[in-house]
Amino acid sequence: MSSALFIIDVQNDFTEGGALGVDGGAAVAAGISRYLDEHPDRYDVVFASRDWHDGANDNGGHFATAEDPDYVTTWPVHCVAGTPGAEYHPDLDTSDVDVHIRKGQGKPAYSIFEGETPEGVPLRDVLAERDVTEVDVVGIATDYCVRASALDALHEGKRVRVLTDLVAGVAPTTSTAALDELREAGVEIAHT
Repeated sequence: MSSALFIIDVQNDFTEGGALGVDGGAAVAAGISRYLDEHPDRYDVVFASRDWHDGANDNGGHFATAEDPDYVTTWPVHCVAGTPGAEYHPDLDTSDVDVHIRKGQGKPAYSIFEGETPEGVPLRDVLAERDVTEVDVVGIATDYCVRASALDALHEGKRVRVLTDLVAGVAPTTSTAALDELREAGVEIAHT
């Protein structure tokens, strides 16, 4: 039995100045790095996910191309594989990351569980191989990919915590609603 940290989508396009930047994104990147520096042995394995969208198509309707985005199911072009926007924020120290997960390759994807390693190994297989039973979730955005990843981890039978001082959301109202939903589902809402 082992513990894992899920670092969700701390990418340039989701931080200030990016295509879908959220307030506090850069602070989350720096905070996660500081937290891992201060607790180097806290986790048996550290995962980091990234949206890694195709640039030549609308990724299954995820990118708004014919109409304005609705910011619920359709979005501006973001995190296209190989572009600066898809890279991790420079304040996130990725030397602590053991497993990198790419998601959204040609399709909408919010949860880290919809992703795979660069070698094509699904996250679930890596978790089983490492016997992960407990997961802490941090990153961006509280009300979308953090929420989806935490719920999926819970549905996979993991003990799940969301560390609220290391997340940033799109909007305060939807972020609060997401944390309330997670708490009601059985996710522990905690602070580092």
